[in-house]
This record gives sequence, structure tokens and C-alpha cells, in this order.
Amino acid sequence: MNQSGPIENKNPVPGYRRDALFLGLCAIFLTALVMGNIIGTTKFIQLLSLDLPGWMLPLVPVQVRDGSTYSMVIPVGLLAFPFTFFATDLISELFGRKKAQMLVLTGFVMNLFMLGIMTANYYLPDAPGVSAGTTLFDGVYGFMVANTIGSMIAYLVAQTVDVQLFHFWKRFTKGRHLWLRNNGSTMVSQLVDSTAILSLLYFTGNLGDEVTGLAALIILILNSYVFKFLSALFDTPVIYAAVYKLRNYYEDPEGYELPRRADAAADG
Repeated sequence: MNQSGPIENKNPVPGYRRDALFLGLCAIFLTALVMGNIIGTTKFIQLLSLDLPGWMLPLVPVQVRDGSTYSMVIPVGLLAFPFTFFATDLISELFGRKKAQMLVLTGFVMNLFMLGIMTANYYLPDAPGVSAGTTLFDGVYGFMVANTIGSMIAYLVAQTVDVQLFHFWKRFTKGRHLWLRNNGSTMVSQLVDSTAILSLLYFTGNLGDEVTGLAALIILILNSYVFKFLSALFDTPVIYAAVYKLRNYYEDPEGYELPRRADAAADG
């Protein structure tokens, strides 16, 4: 239900608990973001391999299957990123667009900070006889620089798209249909993110020697997006449960009520 002003929470929680929730969600977001950029494409993993039935073959692009076998291969850093979209969507729902956008910008600055510290460490002189993993550090730094620069560009665009689309759908549906804004924002922004980051890494030569053509790049983008797409679907019931559980933290300045338990069942 849309009101003329902000909704008054009838059961407000103490301010320090609201701050703790907000800071906790920010911590999840920033930790996942930084970790994903550090490990990035240092390793690719095969999450699953499926033998597809005949009726599914026309639905699955030939670029991501070998005959009738589909294998999901993704960079290991990608495992952290569903948590970033979960955090921004939950902050968007409970605390509003401005705080979610502020977190996106904070994450961008955090990446610059991390890159600056790592670069300073890389160029400072080594202490002979003391350092035990200089080669390892140099290797991680080499991957991290390319990942972080490419990721910062893709991230800023994708997360901004996520926040803006989330609130576009929220205004369009007058605060109803949480599933639509959660999935409609995340699925589009994740396609932007996958395409942007992997394309940047490909054209800068940071995806490994075996990724030598656009077909291989398309395979990686599709696999990454399928993983993010499925993550967004599985994320929806978790978002609903979290929003209901944390309904007393709600402070949306746009004036939309959270769905009641009875409404949630009919919120399609």
C-alpha cells in the first residue's frame, strides 16, 4: 500500500540493533566483494556436469555443452558474488535506495584502497631471508590487479543497475511483488556484470592461455550467468524469509509497506 509519507514502524527496534543489522549486511557485502576480487580467476572450478535429455538440447546453447553433456565451469571468485547481490537487495528493501547506493560506492572505494595497499606492498623492496612467499605474493598480485580493475568497472555499473532496477520495480508495483524486484534487478545486473568483467579480462589477456577466442569467452559468460541466474532464483525465498523476519527494522523512506504473511502467499 502506497502512503503519502514514510511508513511508521509500529514495533521499532533500538537504534543500535538497526545499526548492527546494517553494518552486518555491509560487512557481508564488502567481504565477499574484496575476497572475490583477490582470488578472482586464479582458479576455475567445475561445479557440475549433467547429461541432458534430448528435449532440453534445443534450449541449451551449444557453446556450453559437449554434445548432450553440460558442464558448469566458473572462476572461483564468482562464488562470493551472490552474497553481494543478496546484501544490496536486503538493504534496498529494509533501508531504502540511498543506503544501498551508498554501500555500492563504498565498495568501489574499498577496492581502490585495497589496490593501493597491495600495489605499495608489491613495489616496496623485499627483505632477503625473511619473506617466505614472495613468488606467491607476486602471482596473486598479478591476477588481483587485472581482476580488481576490471571488476571495479563492471561492479560499479552492475550494482548501480541492480539498485536502480530494484527501486524501479518497487515503484512500478507500488511496493508489492518482492519476488519481481529481487529477481528482475539481480538477473539483469548479473548479466551486465558477467559480460563486462569477463570481456575486460579477455581483451586484456587475463583469462589464461586456453581462452583464445570469442567462442571460449561466450562459454565463460554463459556459465557465469547461469550460475548467477540460479543463485538469484534460490535467493528469492531467502530474501522473503529475511524480510519477514526483519520486518521491524523496516524504514523505507519511499513509503511502501512490507508484505504481511498473508500477502506473501498471494504476492505473485
